[in-house]
Amino acid sequence: MNTALVLPDVALAPLLPIAITLLGAILATVLGFFLPRRSITLISMATLVVAGIRMVMLWDSNLSTFGGSLQADNVALSIGLIILLGSLMTLLVSYDSAARAKLAFPEFDAMLMYAVTGTLLIAFSGDLVTMLIGLEIMSLSGYVISTLQDSRRAEEAGMKYFLLGAVGSAILIYGIALVYGATGTLNYVGIRDATAGLQVQNVGLLVVGALMLLCGFGFKVALAPFHQWTPDLYSGAPTTVGLFLSTVVKVAAFAGMLRVFGGAMQNVPAWAAVLQVLIVATIVVGNLGALFQTNFKRLMAYSAVAHTGFLALALLGNPATGGPALTYYLLVYTLMTAGAFAVMGALQRSEVAFSLDDMRGLFYRHPAYAVALAVCLGSLAGLPPFAGFMGKYLAFQVAFQAGYVGLTIIAAMGSVAALIYYLRPAMLMFMPDRTPAREYPGERTPTTAAVVISVVGVTVLGILPNLAYGLVANPAIWTVLAGR
Repeated sequence: MNTALVLPDVALAPLLPIAITLLGAILATVLGFFLPRRSITLISMATLVVAGIRMVMLWDSNLSTFGGSLQADNVALSIGLIILLGSLMTLLVSYDSAARAKLAFPEFDAMLMYAVTGTLLIAFSGDLVTMLIGLEIMSLSGYVISTLQDSRRAEEAGMKYFLLGAVGSAILIYGIALVYGATGTLNYVGIRDATAGLQVQNVGLLVVGALMLLCGFGFKVALAPFHQWTPDLYSGAPTTVGLFLSTVVKVAAFAGMLRVFGGAMQNVPAWAAVLQVLIVATIVVGNLGALFQTNFKRLMAYSAVAHTGFLALALLGNPATGGPALTYYLLVYTLMTAGAFAVMGALQRSEVAFSLDDMRGLFYRHPAYAVALAVCLGSLAGLPPFAGFMGKYLAFQVAFQAGYVGLTIIAAMGSVAALIYYLRPAMLMFMPDRTPAREYPGERTPTTAAVVISVVGVTVLGILPNLAYGLVANPAIWTVLAGR
């Protein structure tokens, strides 16, 4: 009896971007015993750049490995590059502010790089198990970096994040189990094939599993009413951690939602109707919450909640149009949010951050930072010519073309209401103020580099959106979303 030796499907090329990032995490762990923290940060940034170069080299290759469990298609590569950009900007800000934030030890860089590795696994995932592994690596590392600062506020914020995140993960795992029970597979392609005509034995089990997956992802991206951890975490955790969680983690979670709902389960009923309700609640809660904030960190937290609602609009459309819109919006959101947090990290004396009153007259003390922050706030508000306007426009257009007219009108009204709380700090910065300077006086060149990247990015991509949108708008990219 002859038995053929079956070799495992292990291709190295699709693994390299993730492996390089993991190598950076391992180097930060090991070399932390011998090198100063800033040297570790430079090594971590270098590994992110190399991983990004490798992703660019893989463009249009559509490679996979481990039997399709990891997909290096253009969807994964585009979102992976956004993840690396947000991570690089986080490290640039931490290079200056880690000592003030009491995070000046290499363990912070190591845990951050492990979290980035998890986010890339989510973006490259080809099945629910790989996605779950990446999600848990990202989440566990996020819980740790949220509490690394030696302060009661950070510990309390991290504990809330851990408890609610654990609930979200449990719901997600139960949802995966139910989807497997209904379809007999965990692979995105298999799930899509099984649900194409709803040729499954237990449609009810499939629908319940899809809704549980939606709730689990809702915790990760801060959809209302699963957003309760967001304001406390952003205000209690160090600013650098808030920057990372509000950009990189959100991008990765939306990458998972795009893979699951935009690809594998787009034909499953009920989840889109529930997502509409969650989007309305998220936009209303985020905008109303931000209106009453006097602390800039908490304002940015509720801003992140509101933008989650706008981003989720793109999931309701056809993947051929919703996918490019979501990817472009995630890039723009990363740039403008990271820029706002970078300015805060550059100027704040303590991790309590600025109150809005403290921002009065900032232009007369730090004109460049004031202008940069005004640009980021204007982009977050969706004002032209900045890229935030085009990001919202594309998301609204996707929802409108998919037939969600009422939802689009509600989202547009929420965007108009957001002008109030975005323009208030922008106006205060340009008002005369004779009080002494309240900002940190030290050197902050790497943080300034992050701010420049943000301002240039939101301005150029607002005027020339096709520089980014044109790369991902090809419908052929999105036909392989579920492996086809």
